[in-house]
Amino acid sequence: MTTGADLFVEALESYGVTRLFGNPGTTELPLMQAIGDSDVEYVLGLHEDVAVAAASGYATSRRYDSHRESGVLPLGVVNLHLAGGLGHGLGNLLNADFSGAPLLVTAGNHHRDFQQEEPILSGDLVSLAEQYTKWAAEVKDVAALPTMVRRAVRTALTPPTGPVFLALPVDVQQAETDQGPQRLGPIPTAGRGDSAAIDDAARVVAEAREPVVVLGDEVARSGGVDSAVEFAEAAGARVHGEILAGEVNFPSEHEQWRGPLSTRAGYTATAMDTDTLVFVGCSTNTTVSRPTEPLVPDDATCVHVTNDGWELGKHAPADVAVLGDPAQVLSELADSVREAVDEDERARRLDAVRAWGAEGNEPPDVADGRSTKHGLARALARVAPEAVVVDEGITASPALHSTFPFEPTQLVGEKGGSLGFGVGAAAGVALAEREAGRDRSVVAYVGDGSYLYYPQAIYTAVRYGLDLTVVVPDNRNYRILKENTALLMGGEPDDYEYEGVDFDPPADLVASAESYGALGLRVDDPAELDATLERALGHDGPALVDVPVTDDG
Repeated sequence: MTTGADLFVEALESYGVTRLFGNPGTTELPLMQAIGDSDVEYVLGLHEDVAVAAASGYATSRRYDSHRESGVLPLGVVNLHLAGGLGHGLGNLLNADFSGAPLLVTAGNHHRDFQQEEPILSGDLVSLAEQYTKWAAEVKDVAALPTMVRRAVRTALTPPTGPVFLALPVDVQQAETDQGPQRLGPIPTAGRGDSAAIDDAARVVAEAREPVVVLGDEVARSGGVDSAVEFAEAAGARVHGEILAGEVNFPSEHEQWRGPLSTRAGYTATAMDTDTLVFVGCSTNTTVSRPTEPLVPDDATCVHVTNDGWELGKHAPADVAVLGDPAQVLSELADSVREAVDEDERARRLDAVRAWGAEGNEPPDVADGRSTKHGLARALARVAPEAVVVDEGITASPALHSTFPFEPTQLVGEKGGSLGFGVGAAAGVALAEREAGRDRSVVAYVGDGSYLYYPQAIYTAVRYGLDLTVVVPDNRNYRILKENTALLMGGEPDDYEYEGVDFDPPADLVASAESYGALGLRVDDPAELDATLERALGHDGPALVDVPVTDDG
C-alpha cells in the first residue's frame, strides 16, 4: 500500500520534478524515506533559508530552459521543518514572492490529533506562509493530497508565477492510500491581451515625442526579451530596466539600453521625465524608501502591459492598460508601431536616445590601494563575460550592472531586499546549469554583509561538487545603511557616526569558505585581481574570492 509521503513524491516525479531542496526534521522523516526510495535528488542546505534560496535560483534558471525545451518543469520544491524551519525560510520566501519564483514550499507538521498539545516548534504554518505565497493550505486528509498537490503546482506555475505552500502533517504522510497522482495538464500563458487596448497603446507610442520604455522582470519570465527588442527598435524608444530588476529583460550592449532605474529618486525622476512612458512587466518600480520627489510626471501618458492585474496602474496611472503575456503583447505592439512610425521619426528619436545620459568620467579601477567596485566589475567582465551572475552586491550592484555585458539568462538578482539570498541561489543555478548540460560558469556576486548572513551556504556547493565561484566585494560594513542615513537625514554618509554598521574586527571570509571545503582566495594587490579571478573560475569545485573594495567608485 502507498503512503501519503509516497504519493506526494510520486506526484512530483510524474510532473517532472528531479530535485527537492531542504533541511530535514522529525516531522519530515516519512517524506525523507519516500525521497530515498525515489529518483528525486535531495539537496541539503545547512539552513532553511539557504534551501529556499537554492530552490528559487534553480526554478529561475530552469524557467529559461522551459522557454526552449517543452519538457522542462520550471518548479523549485523545498521542504522545511515545522514553524521554526518555516520561520527561518521566510526571508527568502519573501524574495521568491517578489521575484515571482515558481516554488512549492512544504513543511511537516505535527500529527493532527497532537497539535492541540502545542508541542515544540508548533504554530500556524499557513498564516506564517500565506502573506508571501499565492496559495497556502494544510493537507488535512490523505484523500485530498493528490488534488492539493496538483492545484499547488499549477498555481505556482500559472502566470504571474510565484510560491505556494502546503503543510503536511505526519499522520497524513504515513496514512495509506490507493490513490495515484492527478494529471497536471498544460500551463497557460496570460494570452495576447485585448486587441483594442493594444491598438490604443500603439497609437500612444506612435504619437509620442520621446517615448521611454521601462521593462520589468515579467518580460524575461515570459521569454519576451526578443519581443522587447523588436518593440523598442520599432518605437525608437529609450529603454530602462525597472527599479530592482533582477533579470535580463533587454541586452545590455544594445544601443537603446540606458541601464536600470535607480533606487535614488533623483536619477529615476530624471530618466522618466518625458511625455510618454511604457511600463512592461513591472512590479518593483518604486524606491526603497519614500521618494524625495515624484518619479512620474503628472502630465506623462502612461501605458502599462503586464500579466498581473494587481500591478496594472500600481506605481503610476494607467492611461492605457493591457493585461496579457508580455512577450505576446510586445510582439503585436512591435508590428503595429513599426507601421505607424516612419523612418525619419524613428531616426530622430534614436538621436535623442544616443544623446541622453552621455558618458561622464569613468570611475577608476583602483583607489587608496584597493580595487573600486567598478574596477572589480570590469575585471569580472574581462575574465568571465559569459558567466551566469547571481547578484546580491547591494551597493556594489550598480557598478556591475553598468559594466557587465549581460545577455538574456545571464542574471539572477536579489529582488525582495531580504539579505542572505546570493550564495544559496547560486548553488541552485549551478545545479540547473548542470542539469541542462551547459558549461557556463556560475558566479555569486555577493557583498560581505550579505555573505555573512549564511556563510554555510557554500557547503551546498561543496557537497554537490558545483562549479560555483563566490566573488565578494568586501567593504567591511553595511554601506547601504550609511547611504540611506544620508538619504533620510541629509548630508553625506561620512557626516555621521555609526553603531552596528562596521565590521570591526573583520570576518575572515577565506577561512570561513575553506572550513566548508571550498577554495578561499583574497586579493590584497589589485594588480592580481584578474589572475585571482581566473584561478578561482578554473578551480575544480567551489571557490571564494574576497576582494577588498573602496566605498567610492
